[in-house]
Amino acid sequence: MTLIAHITDLHLRPRGLTCYRVSDTNMLAERAIKALLSLGTRPDAVVLTGDLTDKDDPREYALARQLLGRLPMPVYLIPGNHDTAAGMRAAMSDYPGINETEGPDLCYAVEIGSIRLVALDSSVPGKPHGHLGKDQLAWLDKTLSEDDRPTLVAVHHPPAQTGIAHMDRIGLHDTEAFAEVLSGHRHVERLLCGHVHRPIIAGFAGTVMTLAPSVAHQVVLDFADEAPSMFNFEPPAYFLHRYTPTAGLVTHMAYVESHPGPFPFWSDEGVSWPGDEPE
Repeated sequence: MTLIAHITDLHLRPRGLTCYRVSDTNMLAERAIKALLSLGTRPDAVVLTGDLTDKDDPREYALARQLLGRLPMPVYLIPGNHDTAAGMRAAMSDYPGINETEGPDLCYAVEIGSIRLVALDSSVPGKPHGHLGKDQLAWLDKTLSEDDRPTLVAVHHPPAQTGIAHMDRIGLHDTEAFAEVLSGHRHVERLLCGHVHRPIIAGFAGTVMTLAPSVAHQVVLDFADEAPSMFNFEPPAYFLHRYTPTAGLVTHMAYVESHPGPFPFWSDEGVSWPGDEPE
């Protein structure tokens, strides 16, 4: 079995600062790390699909190193629109995958147990939307052609429309070119995305897009075309991708916060309850 935890959109801030004045993202990220460490079965790896930081600030990366350094398994990072490839490469150059990247794009391929991970860089410096570009797409096509094992492709910006208009406008822009590459490689089991701060599942180019919720705040669910860009504090969560040769890839959503339980499924057969005594 191969188990991969997929977390996204930490939006870390320098110590003592909140995100958007009200979201204590540093505290929420620490809770997420504790949740991963408390899993009965430890993941083989963690994939973090962007927006590790909120302002691409060296102080935010320093905090990220401290928090992620508590995890005993490999952590694979890609930049989001709140990060930059240059900032992430400078601060996290010793992280697996990153230390092997060449060129301006932070993209790489690694093996995680029986699964292959191909990580892409959709960040555009100074812009909220995503773009892969012809050079990175050519690299992706070549990389996917080299190995036909079950593969996860990680990219921050989702290529599929979500119906949340203000987020779709700043999604991945070169989706048609991306779809053309992916459609030629049927061994791509999942697209791992972030950016929208909601759990969203959609088909795209013959595979399945699993867009993970943030481990911090969530985007308000509103399908109105002119809905404002707002967030709330719905429960933070993450995905667990479990692969076995017999079952294939199965995705579960797990919550960061603890809840009442667990309780056993005891049968009430033969149990006497108050008021049941014979007269």
